[in-house]
Amino acid sequence: MLVKTRAALSLADIPLFKTLPADELARLQAVLPVHEASAGEWVIEENQPGDHFFVILQGRVEIVKAAGSSEESRLGFRRAGDFIGEMGLLNQNSARTASARPVSRCRLLVVPYAEINGLLARHPALAYELARVLSERMTDGQNKTIRSLRQKNIALQKAYDELKAAQAQIIEKEKLERELQLAREIQFSILPESLPTLPGYDFGALMVPARAVGGDFYGIFPLDENRMVLVLGDVTDKGVPAALFMAQTYALLRASSNPTDTPSQILERANSLLYSMNARGLFATVIYGILTKDTGDFHYVRAGHELPILIAPDGKAQLVDSTGGLPLGIWDDPMLSENHMLIPPGGLLLLYSDGATDCSNPKQERFGDEALCRLMETFAGNIPAQAVCEKIFASLEDFQQDTPQFDDVTLLAVRNTGQFSP
Repeated sequence: MLVKTRAALSLADIPLFKTLPADELARLQAVLPVHEASAGEWVIEENQPGDHFFVILQGRVEIVKAAGSSEESRLGFRRAGDFIGEMGLLNQNSARTASARPVSRCRLLVVPYAEINGLLARHPALAYELARVLSERMTDGQNKTIRSLRQKNIALQKAYDELKAAQAQIIEKEKLERELQLAREIQFSILPESLPTLPGYDFGALMVPARAVGGDFYGIFPLDENRMVLVLGDVTDKGVPAALFMAQTYALLRASSNPTDTPSQILERANSLLYSMNARGLFATVIYGILTKDTGDFHYVRAGHELPILIAPDGKAQLVDSTGGLPLGIWDDPMLSENHMLIPPGGLLLLYSDGATDCSNPKQERFGDEALCRLMETFAGNIPAQAVCEKIFASLEDFQQDTPQFDDVTLLAVRNTGQFSP
């Protein structure tokens, strides 16, 4: 039951809200309800929809994955001043990715996502604080996961060497596979469950990791009623560390996407946070752009990423020559340059990771940029953008034949259908 009552812990003491002015804090203190939760009560349930998150005012809450199943695992604890359910801010209206229950009687401040959206519009500095807090949460989770997986890898290697035929080896191997599957589920939960709609445009996207988890990411989300953000990135390295850095990078880019900022300002803000927290030396190439519905203008920045491909209405495909910059996370100044292109009515834009062009066949021949352009020309016309992505990947598989996929492949396509008139 939700009851309106004054919180014992002042909102000014909660890191997430410390940048808000006193009058805004007073308003929130007055309007936000407090939920009194008993020990063992599920306040968040995995796979259920949610439109709010909680700030813990009193007590302690445990975070659980796959609750009630044989694969149930405890991801950690949150205490007074922490918040839970915040990952939904990155992909609102999606299902919860984990469950949460108090281990003692708790008092939880209920914060609707709509309230945070309003606060971000009135106080843009809150986006920076939100990105910082989410990044610290992801960094902490990354370090815990890497330590845990490293220990389990050592134990698994010993089991392989000493007890190759023993049942213990099978048990440990299955356990590691379950954890990798969990990491995959968490990674994909951050990405869009479905693509948004924009009158006059058709979107498609596809991501196929080379391993159980990968370092590629993409996003399509509205910036305002007339503009849509398109972003695609590729983290150096593969596997769990790359996947965690990928999640961190995407979260920072999503949280930093302010409607009043340019693409370079958004990437510079995200890079500043990544650079300050990047102890492993990983980096991400990114192409980030803002598509304007009325004009078809794509205003974008390339941080070390591949050139986009544009198919003109006459079916001719070409790499779009544009200035770039340095990848994110490894230099304090990535020296980004902004670019514009027009997606004309009937035109098709493709963004992709280097896994699409670097794949090779049994003769060690690389697929390459030019081959991808020629392949794109076969998709001129009214083929849906999603079908274009799927046909490209099928062609890459045919080219590789039996050669294993060695890099993640991510594709993002947008077609101007010409059905919108400004």
